[in-house]
Amino acid sequence: MTFTVNDPINIGSLRLKNRIIMSPMQQYRGTPEGFATDHHIEFYSRRAKHVSLVIVESTAVSANGRLFHNDIGIFTDQHVEPLRKITEAVHSEHTPIFIQLSHGGRKASPDVTNQLVAPSAIAYDDYYGTPKSLSLTEIKSIVEEYRLAAKRSVEAGFDGIELHAAHGFLLHQFLSPLSNTRTDAYGGTSENRARFLKDVLLAIRAEVGRDYPVIIRVSATDFVQGGLTPEDWVQMLKPLESELDAIDVSTGGLLPIQPSDVYTAYQLPHAAAIKQHVSIPVIAVGKIYSRSLANRILEDQLVDSVAIGRPLLEDPDYAERLLIP
Repeated sequence: MTFTVNDPINIGSLRLKNRIIMSPMQQYRGTPEGFATDHHIEFYSRRAKHVSLVIVESTAVSANGRLFHNDIGIFTDQHVEPLRKITEAVHSEHTPIFIQLSHGGRKASPDVTNQLVAPSAIAYDDYYGTPKSLSLTEIKSIVEEYRLAAKRSVEAGFDGIELHAAHGFLLHQFLSPLSNTRTDAYGGTSENRARFLKDVLLAIRAEVGRDYPVIIRVSATDFVQGGLTPEDWVQMLKPLESELDAIDVSTGGLLPIQPSDVYTAYQLPHAAAIKQHVSIPVIAVGKIYSRSLANRILEDQLVDSVAIGRPLLEDPDYAERLLIP
């Protein structure tokens, strides 16, 4: 059986009306305290009409983990109500909405972070500086921050959660051997490096239950020898597959290294490589901007859904072009 962009798909218990997803994109419009604003309500609701799912920009689980000084967060109960206004506006367009939960770790904003933290005291670059290596007690504390963020996500009306384990942020930092040189239970083998992700995922599942959709965003390659590859991700995610509902595949961000060439659908081969080994839906993103290309990708069963990002910044109705012949 083959599919097109117009066919529905299930992400866990959630039925999506088509296979075009709005990818999370930073808006840089949060308040100094990390609260969402009227801009976010207008921005996301305006783009929700044609896509099957909206994924909100990276939302910090910790005051110490915001990616930018104008990030939004969900690290206090007071953050819930502004976010609820976003979910209600998107739901008015009959579209579900996920929140992307993140912690910047060594790539958190120096402008708002008291102390950069990471699995190991290895700097991303000179701008960010050297982070503090997390103690076991501090790791448990961050796991609890993720659990509380998940609880607040449900209260805010989100239909699911995307865990941000890509682009060099804290979950990614634990997973890659380039940023994690620990010698305890959270470092060394791929199983140990995935332990923090497992702890976070199970804590969230304990809070939201198994029927609530939880997906993960990954960077399938670190663009350097010795870094993570799609095969590494499969090895780490397979034991957790029963707790996940989809894999959203991006690339890079762990190091200040750019891909050698950014071409049409340049990240697709990495997503397709992961899809060969998992039974949950795989989402591809990255310059997939035409209906014919998206349909060919789905018809060839390379992935299960396509996410679009930047075109929606300029044209809120861009997804309509992918759905109407």
